[in-house]
Amino acid sequence: MSTFHGSASHGSQTEPSRVPLPRTRGTALRQRLAELRGPEVPAKALDARALAALASNPGCRRRAILDGAGVDKTALASALGSPSAFGQSQFALTRGNAFEAKVKADGGAELLRLVHERLDRSAEPPTDAQVPDLTAIGPEGRTARTALALREATGTQGWTLLDHPMLALDVAGSPAYLEPDAVVVHPDGTWTVVEIKSFPMLDGSADPSKVGAAARQAAVYVLALEEVAARMESVPKVRHRVLLVCPKDFSNLPTASAVDIRKQRAVTARQLTRLTRIEDIADALPEGTCFAPDLPPAELTAAVESVPATYAPECLSACELAFHCRTRSREAGAVTSLGRSVRAELGGLATVEDVLAAARGEAGDPDDPAVAALRRAAQLRAEALEGHRPQVPAPVTAGGAAW
Repeated sequence: MSTFHGSASHGSQTEPSRVPLPRTRGTALRQRLAELRGPEVPAKALDARALAALASNPGCRRRAILDGAGVDKTALASALGSPSAFGQSQFALTRGNAFEAKVKADGGAELLRLVHERLDRSAEPPTDAQVPDLTAIGPEGRTARTALALREATGTQGWTLLDHPMLALDVAGSPAYLEPDAVVVHPDGTWTVVEIKSFPMLDGSADPSKVGAAARQAAVYVLALEEVAARMESVPKVRHRVLLVCPKDFSNLPTASAVDIRKQRAVTARQLTRLTRIEDIADALPEGTCFAPDLPPAELTAAVESVPATYAPECLSACELAFHCRTRSREAGAVTSLGRSVRAELGGLATVEDVLAAARGEAGDPDDPAVAALRRAAQLRAEALEGHRPQVPAPVTAGGAAW
């Protein structure tokens, strides 16, 4: 029996009311994130650099929701009164773009030569490589076009260079669109990620910290490529040795090194699975929460503070909001401001005040290893200071009179 809403007169029936179709879960989430970002505020894309930093601090809900909603954290930090110095200078960006263009000139001939030399010498030299057109409308279109190009190239038994492909990676329930510098398909059907950086490689080696950052970014791209490969009938292999291309010594000539990113890939994959789902964070926010930078400072600060943050000193080199979060962390006396290693050693003691009280014997469970270690350390410190207490010399006298 059909049921109609509304009343009906005798002998007639009213038309059923037209109820709008419910939004899908994905559409509702996108709308919610757009509301958090602010009306008419364009979304800032989540790149691999930001995603690698997010994965290194999976407990920070604040960064997760801000990045998931596409909030420009640089503008947000300035609006909060804590502008960040994080990021590349315009000069570095210009230099990097010029070097990348040089590496990819002539259809990527030099780049492919380096891939062949460093990673696949047993294959035929890349004399006639394909460079497919990856242009499409929007990130979804570019992602689909990239997946199609990879599928077509895998079966050709030749070399293919994908210049700035677009990949998608699910991050806490929301897709992140990523754009590696290049992906190369080898004649055997395997795929390699190429990272092009403008920092120099001196005598065959580069700054370890910069290489590590590049490896973490490349690991994000490898994870995204593995998702593309998993959807193919015959799953191709995504190589876990990526190619890092840098200027040689103090010149502008490119050189390259193969970097094994298996460790970074495993760590990043594990950390991404620990991220709280973005929709869960959004659902827990107060009604009307918005992170638009043009809001009044007090309202904007309240919105940001409504999302828990997990600050650590490492954030200073990875997040635009680090100065703001550091100030709040210090005001709260949180031990995380001293570093993650210190935080891990202190167990359930979350504030500096708790730590000092435990060390003085005023609070804390004596059976707690952290409390016991603190009290022992305080005892040793007191003994050391007592043993080195400065002695006041007696006055020198002569003939019974002090000088």
